[in-house]
Amino acid sequence: MKIFGMIGWSGSGKTTLIIQLIPELTKRGYSVSSMKHTHHNFDIDKPGKDSFEHRVAGAKQVLITGTKRWALLNENREQDEATIEQLLERMDPVDLVLIEGFKKYPHPKIEVYRPSVERPLLALEDKSVVAIATDEDVHCGVPVIDLNDVKAVADFVIKFCGLEKESLDGAA
Repeated sequence: MKIFGMIGWSGSGKTTLIIQLIPELTKRGYSVSSMKHTHHNFDIDKPGKDSFEHRVAGAKQVLITGTKRWALLNENREQDEATIEQLLERMDPVDLVLIEGFKKYPHPKIEVYRPSVERPLLALEDKSVVAIATDEDVHCGVPVIDLNDVKAVADFVIKFCGLEKESLDGAA
């Protein structure tokens, strides 16, 4: 599986770009999954629900399943946070996993940058940033892609990851 990340400061538009990029890539025939990292404590379960009570009672993992989806909740009680590699091992194989966050991990990334957020450009310090998606004029030694041109972002990711599918005549 190829992995490719989107990083940027809060409010820069990472999630918006990813939720536009996923359908663009799937429309082109690629299977795509995503991974979202958060620094905040989060809970997708609700107090009072049986699955929540299983977890509170001490279960290390709780699998919730229904006809439309399933989710595996894993408690990190005395464990360190899982690494990207450990998490990827739990995912079904796809052409591409888009990763939002994990700024410090050295996988290739696009920085989503908006000067209006008034935070520094991460690409100046992070050598794993291979392009910048922005709606402003930025110069820093890596390709700059129009943040509002999802097709151009998809083209870049496909080419960078070596995912070009062969056309019907056999040419890439």
